[in-house]
Amino acid sequence: MVWWWWIIPGFVAVIGLAFVLSGLGWMFRGRPFKGGRGVLGGGLFLGVGAIVGLLGLNVQTYHRLTYERPVATIELRQAGPQLFNATVVEPPTEQDPEGITREFELHGDEWRIEARVLKWQSWANVLGLDSQYRLDRFSGRYTDTQQELTGERSAFDIRPVRQSGIDLWPVVDEYNQYLPLVDTLYGSGAYMPMADGARYEVRITQNGLIARPTNEIAAQASSSGWE
Repeated sequence: MVWWWWIIPGFVAVIGLAFVLSGLGWMFRGRPFKGGRGVLGGGLFLGVGAIVGLLGLNVQTYHRLTYERPVATIELRQAGPQLFNATVVEPPTEQDPEGITREFELHGDEWRIEARVLKWQSWANVLGLDSQYRLDRFSGRYTDTQQELTGERSAFDIRPVRQSGIDLWPVVDEYNQYLPLVDTLYGSGAYMPMADGARYEVRITQNGLIARPTNEIAAQASSSGWE
């Protein structure tokens, strides 16, 4: 959010209020014409400040409700029929300033990443709270349902090894009905087709995980893999 969406209307409103107070002062001193001009001019400034402020609030609301941030990048190399080596890189955090890189061997046609998501109420998003997540599982999946039942499976626990500060998940899970800021605590997942050389980015929105291709190979796989 750009700071001047709030500074400018606030500044205009202060000028308008000063004009209004000055105008009222002149009216009480027996100068109604001069005082009336001050009140009208101040009212105009206050109106402009209110309009700009409402526009700023609208921009802030849109920005906050559509805000998203990176969770991981996933790069794939084919090692055999329906077998891929996946490199998952999580972005830097306070606990891991260089990020986390992990390697997995996946069986199947698609990769899937899952997380637990703490979703706040929309008004809490506007005030600055972003949905929180904790990665949970990374796995391969087959396009064909029957093969999913009989094929070789690959699933990996990707929950964080280190935990710093207070663990909110048990608290929210137990008392979320008493926390007005909390909308829900739920599981969210995203999956995409696997292809040799494909690269994807996983992001968290205010509503859960999404995945997007970041190179041409991944874009072609995601556009043709589910036809």
